[in-house]
Amino acid sequence: MLRLVPVLILGLLSGAANAAKPAGTTPAAYSYSSVGNPGLAATVSQPPDPSFVLMGGGPDVDEAFRWMIQRAGITPKTGGRLVVIRATGDGGYNPYIFYSNKRKSTASGDIADGWVGGASLGLTSVETLVIPSTAAADDPAVNAIVAKANAVWIAGGDQADYINYWKGRELERTLNALMQKNVPVGGTSAGLAVLGSFDFAALNGTVTSAQALADPYNPYMAFDPNPLSTVGGFISPPPLANTIVDSHFDSRDRMGRLIGFVSRLIGTYAAAGTQQYGCAGGVLANRAAKGIGIGVETALLVQRNADSTYSGQRVTNISTTTESAVYFVNVTQGPTVCAAGKPLDVPTSSIEVRKLAVSGRTVNLMDWSALPVYKSLGIASGMLLPANPY
Repeated sequence: MLRLVPVLILGLLSGAANAAKPAGTTPAAYSYSSVGNPGLAATVSQPPDPSFVLMGGGPDVDEAFRWMIQRAGITPKTGGRLVVIRATGDGGYNPYIFYSNKRKSTASGDIADGWVGGASLGLTSVETLVIPSTAAADDPAVNAIVAKANAVWIAGGDQADYINYWKGRELERTLNALMQKNVPVGGTSAGLAVLGSFDFAALNGTVTSAQALADPYNPYMAFDPNPLSTVGGFISPPPLANTIVDSHFDSRDRMGRLIGFVSRLIGTYAAAGTQQYGCAGGVLANRAAKGIGIGVETALLVQRNADSTYSGQRVTNISTTTESAVYFVNVTQGPTVCAAGKPLDVPTSSIEVRKLAVSGRTVNLMDWSALPVYKSLGIASGMLLPANPY
């Protein structure tokens, strides 16, 4: 979500960063803003297990940020820093996460709906970096700020910017190092899109469900990694192995395109005699490819458990006006037609959709066990059957 709350921009082209540049070079154009006291040293211990927040866009889910702060081990005694990264926009997240209400209260128990109250939970600062270039993503000052984060949030925007500017740069290495230390990482909208092991990269713009099903190789179906591979994706958190994620799911009717994404991940194979299944360029077996679609004002809280499995719980706001559901998509057979310029075909009832629309229920993210199939779908000549998948 693009928050437009006015903030004080504390630094454009950080002086420390400029001093580190050789004479005659162009400084990296990034901006930095903060609330709280980022100069205070936190005493947070390394969390024992990793945590991730998958948010579907629209109004931000307050409880998801509180959960991140708690999973980071941040308390009023330890302090801690939450760093927001983005390629466009401003520092509007800073007051929303740090304060408890529009009066900028930091009092415990004074948290209003629409505010996180991070300071009352122990945050000593919320900081935003706008990182709009490869030079900025490689800047030592940028990476020094991110490296000190106790939690990281990837804001919405355009995921193509994140792939073009951040992938393969020092910033990606910094993020991977934080994940190795179990620092919680989350994202919404475009920030969610880059958290799968496969990403819809949007390098040529967005794609609709109708376009994805009418031609699964159309120019808008741009993925990371490219070509598709089980290695080499941007950051790629472990619980989302073999998974592609999508946001604004039901509000923008994205079931068809997520099925198109998942189908493209499935490599070709022969079955039932000479029948050919799968998609050229796919790299996974049919049941291995997974998709998770998250509705607006919805977050899936992901954590590693004592037995090394990963589980997720859905949360939303008390004021949500949508169903705020999470959808889990798996293709069990096919596709039978998956070719450039041709509509997608998937056998009847071969697409399993599971739906999580209640809070407090835990889903095993390794196999989605205990979550029953909500609907079984097929695709005939690029048309979903039945037509209403939600």
